[in-house]
Amino acid sequence: QRRRSPFEYLLRSIIFQQLSGTAAGTIHGRFLALFPMQRPTPQRVLRLQPQKFRNTGVSGNKERAIRDLARHARDGLVPGFAALARMSDEDIIETLTAIHGIGRWTVEMLLIFRLGRPDVLPATDYGVQKGFALAKGLAELPKPKELLAAGECWAPHRTVAAWYLWRTA
Repeated sequence: QRRRSPFEYLLRSIIFQQLSGTAAGTIHGRFLALFPMQRPTPQRVLRLQPQKFRNTGVSGNKERAIRDLARHARDGLVPGFAALARMSDEDIIETLTAIHGIGRWTVEMLLIFRLGRPDVLPATDYGVQKGFALAKGLAELPKPKELLAAGECWAPHRTVAAWYLWRTA
């Protein structure tokens, strides 16, 4: 798989939100097909007519999020990987969640899977919550605040803990 820019990674994340992997993959593929060499740029995305989004299966709300992402990227507000590598996790979260449709969980996945950050515990992730409940024998899923508090003892390796919790689930 070719290395996507943070813009492309976040665009893909928006399309994949709340969809099955198969459906999201189909829509993402159709969307990429709108661009030369399947490489969307912020400028090209912003020039797309709304009907082009609809024809690929992108919803109106996701179109709004993708356009906001494209505006942020066009204006230099989506750092590249080199700049992200120099930023703290919280600064990255603050910068990217300012974009409509990009939440903390999405940025945490970028931190873990694209930036290789070692100390990220995505406490709102169902798999992490489920794994924790199973490991601790809890009848209910923990609240994110409870999970974060319990995870303090795993610092500075909370990402590894998240991987184990996903595997447990």
